[in-house]
Amino acid sequence: MMIIDFHAHCFPDELAKKAIPILEGKAGIKAWYDGTLAGLRRLMVDAGIDCTVIQPIATKPAQTRTINDWSACIQHNSLQDDDIRGRIVALGSIHPDYPGWKDELKRIKDLGLKGLKYHPDYQEFFVNEKRMFPVYEEIFKMDFILLFHAGIDIGLPEPCHCTPERLLNVLKVCPGGKIIAAHMGGFKCWDDVEKYLVGQDIYFDTSYSIGWMDDGQAKRIIENHGYEKVLFGTDAPWALQKEEIDKLGKLGLDDSARNAILGGNARKLLADVLEDMV
Repeated sequence: MMIIDFHAHCFPDELAKKAIPILEGKAGIKAWYDGTLAGLRRLMVDAGIDCTVIQPIATKPAQTRTINDWSACIQHNSLQDDDIRGRIVALGSIHPDYPGWKDELKRIKDLGLKGLKYHPDYQEFFVNEKRMFPVYEEIFKMDFILLFHAGIDIGLPEPCHCTPERLLNVLKVCPGGKIIAAHMGGFKCWDDVEKYLVGQDIYFDTSYSIGWMDDGQAKRIIENHGYEKVLFGTDAPWALQKEEIDKLGKLGLDDSARNAILGGNARKLLADVLEDMV
């Protein structure tokens, strides 16, 4: 069985030295590693993770191209490595105010990246703003995966820019897209996840949620939504990958559901970039 962490973070080495202490201070939590690619790989080895998908964020328009170049570089180097274990897959990022977003989407495709990550709180836009719908439509035309930070971010003040109800509006306007709502559909908004998103055509990832939410509610959401639409994620470095695997195991899911969540579902989404992994 392949284990894929669909939601983790790392930074270029010099940026990691600055970024991790700042993020620790904002959220009031300690990182489990230094935020570097090497640190992430060590964590993966310890947890038995076969592949990790990193989720970069362009917090300023000017960062867009640089972030996508870096993502493409580390993904390319990882996939060219003779050791097929410990692979890194990277999503891209486009700031909502980046004027050349359409050309950048084409460039992201050419770079070999599988999709994009948006963090509406850090990027200061509401997920269901009308100006974003043409962007989403183009993203889905290009068969990209689109992952949103969903729910509250404990390091940022209100308002919450990506609530389950707002996400439901996106699903209605843009049906059929490969959308992932991180943090079990919305961090600390899980009652609304059950009200608005369970049963809809959307993936959830488990990042930084199992253990924060009631185990009974976590299992109920997975069973009612369908385990085929749930992806294992950790939000590393803010959670320890090994412990997150254990937390998922304690929910009492059957083997089919657990194996699908830990890697089977993600492998289908990433089939073309992981085709040589066994």
